[in-house]
Amino acid sequence: MNVVAPLTSALNVRDQFPAITGWHYLDSAATAQKPQAVIDAIATAYGRDYATVHRGVYERSAAMTQSFEAARGAAAALIGGQADETIFTRGATEAINLVATCHPRGDRNRVLLSQLEHHSNIVPWQLAGYEIDVVPLTQDGRIDLDAAEAMANETHAIVAFAHVSNVLGSILDAKRAAGVAHKVGAKLLLDGCQAVPRLSVDVADIGCDYYAFSGHKLYGPTGIGVLWGRKELLDAMPPYQGGGAMIDRVTFERTTFLPPPARFEAGTPHIVGAVGLHAAIDWTQGIGLDTLHAHESALVRDCRDALRGMNDITLFGPDDSAGIVSFALDGVHPHDIGTILDDEGVAVRAGHHCAQPLMDHLGVPATARASFAAHSDASDIEALLRGLHKVKRIFG
Repeated sequence: MNVVAPLTSALNVRDQFPAITGWHYLDSAATAQKPQAVIDAIATAYGRDYATVHRGVYERSAAMTQSFEAARGAAAALIGGQADETIFTRGATEAINLVATCHPRGDRNRVLLSQLEHHSNIVPWQLAGYEIDVVPLTQDGRIDLDAAEAMANETHAIVAFAHVSNVLGSILDAKRAAGVAHKVGAKLLLDGCQAVPRLSVDVADIGCDYYAFSGHKLYGPTGIGVLWGRKELLDAMPPYQGGGAMIDRVTFERTTFLPPPARFEAGTPHIVGAVGLHAAIDWTQGIGLDTLHAHESALVRDCRDALRGMNDITLFGPDDSAGIVSFALDGVHPHDIGTILDDEGVAVRAGHHCAQPLMDHLGVPATARASFAAHSDASDIEALLRGLHKVKRIFG
């Protein structure tokens, strides 16, 4: 049995997560558990404070509108953007669909993606009629930006990459990726779902054009996400959906629309989702993203070292992956691994992780994936190892 020493840098926040008592939750890359502060903010917003936004002239509606727009400001500030460039969506998936549908592409009809993209950064481009060119990976599982630079050309409207891979945990050199896109007149969209919960992000410093992330991976609620876009790009885009709240004037003959971000937020928004997201942002910033990243990096290092000691385990991705460890056990399907680990009180992800092209590239049908968060500690790795030894005994 491999023994993992307690982390000297371990965060002492486990007791703030009521859902994980007596449970080793290693599936934070799929969705993060919620700290009590976020749960309380959501309960209060649905209870004492609840009202609609933007329409009411009564005091509580005005107060809720103020809270909703304060959440927008917090989401913008989190990634170094401005509030009037920040759109609330149902999640990163909708954010990418919005750009794929509405970005003015002119006579450019190609998008440059990478081998490791999540389906949410593949399928929207297909539905929007783009032709896709695929950038290969380096040997250790990073997007090969040398290859991307050689491939990018004036037919590409968009370069769209994951800032952090949801399977491999590899971190993109986002600033260089922006240079690759802009050199040929393309725009860079970054899928920040796995980056925003664990890395400091500054869209101005990166130089990207669009940035998408979801709330539920950032310790916030489901059903809320963010699209940041450069103001001049959003101003040039037509509405994504039609309805209330995004109009200037409606007649049966013609409708005019509000400027962004309202233009892209048709209908009653996920008011409480925004409030919960704001609470999650405040919670993570109270800890500090640099601290979170250092904590998760130490766990990843210890976990990979322990798994490397099991000679029938194959590890995927680089050693400095951000919060994620994907692996395969010889002769055992990841679904069987996940089921047996569940019996031992350990939750990992098992499957293709919405990245089937990457699985094809890796030559496996699926992987098992352990992913860490603020509440994770050495006991989670110990439980994972105990469970894997049980898997080996059963299948040995």
